[in-house]
Amino acid sequence: MSMIRVFNHYLRRQTLLQVLLDLGLIALSVIGIHLLHPQDPTLLVPSAAAHGLLLSACLLVVNTASGLYQPTRRRSLNHSVARASLTLILMLAATYLIFGLAQGNFDALSSAEWVAMLCVAGIVAHRVYAAHADVPSRPPARVLIFGSGEAAQMVGQTLRECDPQARVVGYFPGPNETGSVIPEAELLRGRGSLRECAVELGVDEIVVALAERRGGSMPLRELLDCKVGGIRVTDLAGYFEKMLCQIRIDHVRAGWLIFGDGFQQGTYRSMVKRAFDVLCAGILLIVSLPMMVLTAVAIKLESRGPVFYRQERVGLNGSTFRVLKFRSMRVDAETDGKPRWAAAQDSRVTRVGAIIRRFRIDEIPQLLNVFEGDMSMVGPRPERPFFVEQLTEQIPYYALRHSVKPGVTGWAQVRYQYGSTVADSLEKLQYDLYYVKNHTLFLDMVILFETVGVVLSGKGAR
Repeated sequence: MSMIRVFNHYLRRQTLLQVLLDLGLIALSVIGIHLLHPQDPTLLVPSAAAHGLLLSACLLVVNTASGLYQPTRRRSLNHSVARASLTLILMLAATYLIFGLAQGNFDALSSAEWVAMLCVAGIVAHRVYAAHADVPSRPPARVLIFGSGEAAQMVGQTLRECDPQARVVGYFPGPNETGSVIPEAELLRGRGSLRECAVELGVDEIVVALAERRGGSMPLRELLDCKVGGIRVTDLAGYFEKMLCQIRIDHVRAGWLIFGDGFQQGTYRSMVKRAFDVLCAGILLIVSLPMMVLTAVAIKLESRGPVFYRQERVGLNGSTFRVLKFRSMRVDAETDGKPRWAAAQDSRVTRVGAIIRRFRIDEIPQLLNVFEGDMSMVGPRPERPFFVEQLTEQIPYYALRHSVKPGVTGWAQVRYQYGSTVADSLEKLQYDLYYVKNHTLFLDMVILFETVGVVLSGKGAR
């Protein structure tokens, strides 16, 4: 498979290699620039380290926001060039500011700044080349899917979408399965036992996608022999967690949640997360202060009513708090007192509200909720008690999302579009459960980087 686990979070192997390569090139470029332009030797190492860290952080944010680390199989070369052009403009400006600030001179470009900009331009151009160049890749993984029902069909479809290099060698029907939905040509019949079939076809991984596992449906000894023989064996829930970075409600069992890894909170994790939240919220409040002032003036000029509004939401362990947001709807949005889902094209939204909702400016005041301790920077989005009561009754495991603090942004928000139905809530819950199970400081940073892209593009859900 092309997925690799880093601090409990699954990343595409190719994405990780791309990020490490770009950061390595940035580091080598900065070191080379400082060696070519000697200064006080005692300042060389800290100066190079500071420049390298700042440029690396900028490159990660901009490349992530522009989608240059995303798979390119559905993107044309012209599309990649357009994204790279925007990235180049932003990175050249960042490079000029970083080196100019260090030298205290913005009047004219120094030779060090010219070299740094050329290096950055080369790195961005290489990102486009590497994405579309026909470079021989590693041998494709050979996957056997154990099952022939709808779950097995979904596994095959997901695998082809997420990992085009992988090859599905076929579907091995379960002994008690009836009503196969897989074409007969793709079924592996008459090849002996599961183990014999896997060895004959040179399989690297077996994904167990049986809808029924009782009454002898699971050949445990054969699966164990396959695993001992070097073939990876993955169950359905683990497969979707790895490939889709979500926990599928329709294919998970309570025992898997209870006895598997993850869902660890801990005092140390809570302390680190709280320190991270306060630091990020403080920086963002300072940076966004001019935007907040302009937004407040625009809201006041367009319509009567308060600039801010508070609304009751459900937080950690089911406790309630009042979330703070910029008002984006008319003051009579719920005159009858009945809660309603906020739709993507909601007629109750004001003109200013449509703009600030699109770019999530209305969420900025929630940074104060972070300081108060009711929210975190990253976590499941808090819902209103009225909807939480309904969703808890209709969706299994919904209450698990309240085992961590709600967030200003979250994994579901950067992975799923705007949602305003029970079905949308179910889909977002599957991402929220992945976060609750695997959350670490590393995943929080990944989500914050991706949030930048969501905000700049105006995409995502809330």
